[in-house]
Amino acid sequence: MAASKKAVLGPLVGAVDQGTSSTRFLVFNSKTAELLSHHQVEIKQEFPREGWVEQDPKEILHSVYECIEKTCEKLGQLNIDISNIKAIGVSNQRETTVVWDKLTGEPLYNAVVWLDLRTQSTVENLSKRIPGNNNFVKSKTGLPLSTYFSAVKLRWLLDNVRKVQKAVEEKRALFGTIDSWLIWSLTGGANGGVHCTDVTNASRTMLFNIHSLEWDKELCEFFGIPMEILPNVRSSSEIYGLMKISHSLKAGALEGVPISGCLGDQSAALVGQMCFQDGQAKNTYGTGCFLLCNTGHKCVFSDHGLLTTVAYKLGRDKPVYYALEGSVAIAGAVIRWLRDNLGIIQSSEEIEKLAKEVGTSYGCYFVPAFSGLYAPYWEPSARGIICGLTQFTNKCHIAFAALEAVCFQTREILDAMNRDCGIPLSHLQVDGGMTSNKILMQLQADILYIPVVKPSMPETTALGAAMAAGAAEGVGVWSLEPEDLSAVTMERFEPQINAEESEIRYSTWKKAVMKSMGWVTTQSPESGDPSIFCSLPLGFFIVSSMVMLIGARYISGIP
Repeated sequence: MAASKKAVLGPLVGAVDQGTSSTRFLVFNSKTAELLSHHQVEIKQEFPREGWVEQDPKEILHSVYECIEKTCEKLGQLNIDISNIKAIGVSNQRETTVVWDKLTGEPLYNAVVWLDLRTQSTVENLSKRIPGNNNFVKSKTGLPLSTYFSAVKLRWLLDNVRKVQKAVEEKRALFGTIDSWLIWSLTGGANGGVHCTDVTNASRTMLFNIHSLEWDKELCEFFGIPMEILPNVRSSSEIYGLMKISHSLKAGALEGVPISGCLGDQSAALVGQMCFQDGQAKNTYGTGCFLLCNTGHKCVFSDHGLLTTVAYKLGRDKPVYYALEGSVAIAGAVIRWLRDNLGIIQSSEEIEKLAKEVGTSYGCYFVPAFSGLYAPYWEPSARGIICGLTQFTNKCHIAFAALEAVCFQTREILDAMNRDCGIPLSHLQVDGGMTSNKILMQLQADILYIPVVKPSMPETTALGAAMAAGAAEGVGVWSLEPEDLSAVTMERFEPQINAEESEIRYSTWKKAVMKSMGWVTTQSPESGDPSIFCSLPLGFFIVSSMVMLIGARYISGIP
């Protein structure tokens, strides 16, 4: 019997999408932007102490290998020739910090995740050294001094991990965000791996001057970071190096394929949503929630708690574009918390079913400030609360309140964005894993009181990385010219409640947010000291006890 003929689809482009909760590898047709196949693997998060969040860099790398291998197998089953994959792009969770040994390729500590709070006292100490009339950190980086960004995480590793200190002394240490760790490993690792990052990821470290597009000597001295451990900064679309397949990877046909696109996940989604014009914006619902508005070639500094960041630079000789960003720490992570910590759902998809049963939170409000509050408050002392509970409240109301919380947080950053830009958004373009939840999307339209528009192909983060990789000089299989970009079909959600009801719900939410602030007062989680709880008001324990009681009742089946 003759071998079946492989389908010819023209040039294909792969994308590694390495997020906080999972890793994916996706393959797109560069001419139509059609998603042909993908594979996803969930990533473990470790919480060694209160406020600490870590991941294993080797597990992350192996998950990338597994996703590439499984996707290539699926393409083979579809009779698609993987030798047509002409380029690979990388999109990644930003700020998460890795230090590794360049001689052995071994990580010197777990990856310190962007959500991690251990550096709060470091931030407090550093902030005392910034003159009130000259916040050079914010003016150079566009970022507030916060536990969120890489510089303070790296400072903590240098201060507290002897293996890191020794490797720096012996000139063996390399630092990078997840993109750097993956590109270095995928291009050979200890055998000639390329140590680089792109401008979007560099702009999230608090060490990068977003005006000169270079590592900043003054910032590195302020944080005490040796510049020789930093990766080379490149554009978001150029050939960084070629794939060198690990012995553990069977997808040998990808050997020698260029890695030619690199974007932090939120910038990748902006590109994937084709927000190339000044004033275009998108909101991504992942572990956190991130609203980005393209501000063109100019840095716009916010008066309302937003960040100024690099949006993309699609080629070595191409201009840089900037964005205003509203960052919310906890979005999809609250669903995972309901699943893993309270056990009131068995899978993330169940949240929609529970919320649908009641159709309201019945006056219950959930502020998931597990890592403090990000934009627009930047309040590290906040912690999560559930308030407005009565004896009538059940797990369905809490599920609904969790979804509402994501929408209210988006409303807060959208309001800040509108005030900074001066022109209110007429609709919101959305993407990310949570957008498959129709109740969430309708709630979002109701709470914003503008239409919410969702692409039928929700994998816009991976698409953005693939577009950058395929458009790179020397690859040239993906045109970013407006006339060549594929038309995208959209699903639209219109507001279905009146504006007055929307405003009442929003103002009650803001009251709940105020109550979440000031929980952590005298003790930083950096020390991991259990006495932190002595500083918390009694209300914390009452709310926590009620939440645990509700969780326990439903786990045990008590109505």
